[in-house]
Amino acid sequence: MNDQRKVKRPPSLLERAADMFGLDPAANAPTIDVSKLPPEPQKKAKTAQAAEPAAEPPQPEIVESAIDAAAPVEPAPAPKPSPRKDVAKSAPAIAPTRQGTIDRERLASRGMIVPGTPVTGISEEYRIVKRELIRNFGGAGNRPILPRGHRVLIASANPGEGKTFSAVNLALSLAVEADHDVLLIDADIAKPSVLEALGLDDGPGLMDALADPRLPLGDCLIQTDIPGLKVMPAGTQHMHDTELLASARTEALLGQLEQGAPGRILILDSPPVLAASPAAVLAGHVGQTIMVVRADETLESALRDAIGLMGACPHIQLLLNGVKYSPGGRRFGTYYGQGGA
Repeated sequence: MNDQRKVKRPPSLLERAADMFGLDPAANAPTIDVSKLPPEPQKKAKTAQAAEPAAEPPQPEIVESAIDAAAPVEPAPAPKPSPRKDVAKSAPAIAPTRQGTIDRERLASRGMIVPGTPVTGISEEYRIVKRELIRNFGGAGNRPILPRGHRVLIASANPGEGKTFSAVNLALSLAVEADHDVLLIDADIAKPSVLEALGLDDGPGLMDALADPRLPLGDCLIQTDIPGLKVMPAGTQHMHDTELLASARTEALLGQLEQGAPGRILILDSPPVLAASPAAVLAGHVGQTIMVVRADETLESALRDAIGLMGACPHIQLLLNGVKYSPGGRRFGTYYGQGGA
């Protein structure tokens, strides 16, 4: 009986990404194993001699910079209760002036979490992801409290690797938490896609609030029909978006969005790290970054470069996307769909 109970849990998407890309989620130190990664694309015009440098081991400088980017945070000397709660209680929460209804059919057609429906494999996967994030900023167990860990940036090295898919699913999963509510911010100014994924109407958002401090912040927020989920659109494109995001105004704005809501979690959908400069700037405003890597597509060199640019964030983890499940692999959701216990 005892032997039967000691069944090892299948690895989560965080753990599978860590194993594939050689990042230890406990030590937070990426030691990328090139042998387990998809090969770099070979340029047709190159000869065998030109291909030799690509087979050389990574340069130590690059490895060290990647390790520094995700180095574990030292325990904060402050007492365990977070000062964030004191700040949040100092002023009333900002109430959204816009209302929106999430398009459940659109979510279902894209294989995403659908609020109010039976548990599925994808919803169980993101349950595991959110528990890890909450433990990081909650100081659960023997973990130190991660400063600003309630601010989570969802990024990817390149477009099309699933960062918005992950940001929306994570926000939907977190929105049902009893002790937390979620503000999903579309920070991909050039190509916003959060509203389109949720089926919400566009309007003023992040960049409008940063560009015009006189604009009521409530006008830039949407209260969805899920009580625990609010959304902030990207807003109007601005030619100085990187500079605005790097300014003290952004930090002040995020503080305003947290006030009156001590349990609030901010999820920011980032631009692709290697395609737009704001991603590296946003990393300096958050305590956690989830780097989405697409199975069989994300290359080691791209991931290494992206992590190197995100050094302003003290805690980076990888999330595997686009996984093809084997018949004998994890099948979350089947338990909930069967009768009995």
